[in-house]
Amino acid sequence: MYSTRKIAGLGLLFLCALILISPLRADTPPDDDPLLDDDSFLFEAPPLIFEVAPILEPRSFDDIFPNFSRSKKRMVMDDEGLRYSFEKDGSPMLIPNPASGIDLLSKVMAKRPSHVIEALVVVPYDKRELDMLDIYNALGRVRNIKDHTIALEDREMIIFTETTRLVSARNRKPVPDPPPTNTLPYEETMYLLFLDPYMGDLYLRGEVSISLYGITYSMTNFRDISYSIFRVMRAERFSAIIYVEPVKEGILIYSVSGLYLPNFIAKRINLTPNMNRRITVLLDWIIEGLRVQEDNRQDKLIYRLKKD
Repeated sequence: MYSTRKIAGLGLLFLCALILISPLRADTPPDDDPLLDDDSFLFEAPPLIFEVAPILEPRSFDDIFPNFSRSKKRMVMDDEGLRYSFEKDGSPMLIPNPASGIDLLSKVMAKRPSHVIEALVVVPYDKRELDMLDIYNALGRVRNIKDHTIALEDREMIIFTETTRLVSARNRKPVPDPPPTNTLPYEETMYLLFLDPYMGDLYLRGEVSISLYGITYSMTNFRDISYSIFRVMRAERFSAIIYVEPVKEGILIYSVSGLYLPNFIAKRINLTPNMNRRITVLLDWIIEGLRVQEDNRQDKLIYRLKKD
């Protein structure tokens, strides 16, 4: 009797469960409903890729070099700009605002040079404003450096008889300059050869780096510099660093160059004018390249940074 009651009770509970569950299942759509299935709330959007140009308000000259007098600014805007030189015990004259983030001097002084030359010039815009891509392409025409001469005693003096890129530091086969690009690298290393009949052949490591506002181009000799059979300078003792930035007034070009010569050699060479002539050639080359860029049509106004 007890077993029969127990079985009957369990049957009643089972029946109640069916009655309660059935309405719930009646509201549940069938598995094959084409309008609503298990994956209806899951979707995968295609990836969105944006190519955005860095849009920054150009800085002014005063932001980078504050407290310049009007006469000093006029000299900066002149073709030759400002030049200062000092030896190892001297003091620099052209020091950017620390907040500008520009510090070329400490990098040059880290090599303990015996002679340093500072240069500063602003190239006003002529036909259109230029950006960092224009600057990068202007600095890419290394072969054009040899075409620049300086006036010396009513005659044109050729400083470099050849300027070319090399395959690498080991493979010194000349290679042509690459064509202009629409892409800025984060950084780039190249190897260069400048044939200088007065100071010896310069094997240089060129390094380009892109910052928020400008481009830094540094050159350092990776081989000893010799004149005839005499070694004039050890490797890594010459450096020229050039910083170029588009500012409101034009293109700012600021450079610090340093080299070390032993005292007995330095006394026999009028070094400062010789360094100045080579700096003049480099600045003239940059300015000419910027003018060429002004004439070129910009096919791509939005450029991107590429990390190789």
